[in-house]
Amino acid sequence: MAGSGTFTIEERVRWGDVDAASIIFYGAYIRFFEFAETELFRAVGLPYSVMFDELDIWLPRVHLECDFRRAAQLDDLLEVSVSVGKFGNKSMRLNFEVRRKGEESLIADAHFVLAAVRRDTFETVTIPKELRLRLAPYTRPGSIES
Repeated sequence: MAGSGTFTIEERVRWGDVDAASIIFYGAYIRFFEFAETELFRAVGLPYSVMFDELDIWLPRVHLECDFRRAAQLDDLLEVSVSVGKFGNKSMRLNFEVRRKGEESLIADAHFVLAAVRRDTFETVTIPKELRLRLAPYTRPGSIES
C-alpha cells in the first residue's frame, strides 16, 4: 500500500517477537524493517530474485540506526512504513517508521544505509538507474545526489 511517498505494510507482533514482559524485543524490529523493505522492492517490480539477477548487484546493509520511542506488545498490529530518504552515488538510505495501526505516535523509527556492490567481487558500484527509477514514487523530493 502506498501513500505520500511511503510504502506501508502491516505486521502483527507475535510470541517470538516479545520478551517475558510481552514487550517487543528490540532485535525483532529488524525483521519488521526487512519485511517492509522486501515488499517495497516487490511492489516496484524488483523482488530480490529479479533485482539481483537483472541488475547484478547485492545491497548489503552498512549502517543501521534505530530510536525506540514506545513499547509495542504481543498481538499489536503494527504499520511499518518505508521510504527512500536519500540516494547517493553508491549507496542509498531507507527510512522506516513504526506505529500501531490507526495511531499517529511513533513506536520506533530507523534508517538503513545500503551499499551497491558487484555480486562477484563485492566492489562498490554506482546505484543502477533502473533501481532509482523504480523507487522514485517512494523517494523523498530533493534526496538524490548528482
